[in-house]
Amino acid sequence: QVQLVESGGGLVQPGGSLRLSCAASGFTFSSYVMSWYRQAPGKERELVAAIARAGGTRYADSVKGRFTISRDNAKNTVYLQMNSLKPEDTAMYLCNAYVSKMTNYWGQGTQVTVSS
Repeated sequence: QVQLVESGGGLVQPGGSLRLSCAASGFTFSSYVMSWYRQAPGKERELVAAIARAGGTRYADSVKGRFTISRDNAKNTVYLQMNSLKPEDTAMYLCNAYVSKMTNYWGQGTQVTVSS
């Protein structure tokens, strides 16, 4: 059974940091591109960051220099370190595992709220 379980979200003040984790099971983690998406109320889901099987990364322009995605294939876990958080980073953050259009999985998400 495929599972992606996100954790680490919460309420943080502007300028603060959070580290999200996504623990995967039920598939060959190292074979998948892992990504973090986010969706704010009334907005479309957007890609935040992705990490390839070999470790290459890409980021949305809005988070470059503030967020860092990493993966630990031994622990079947992908992380998102978020620094210098802004109110506009407030959203539900979702983990995605992708190998093809027909084979990709989503977690349930973890809420991040940036507010003073």
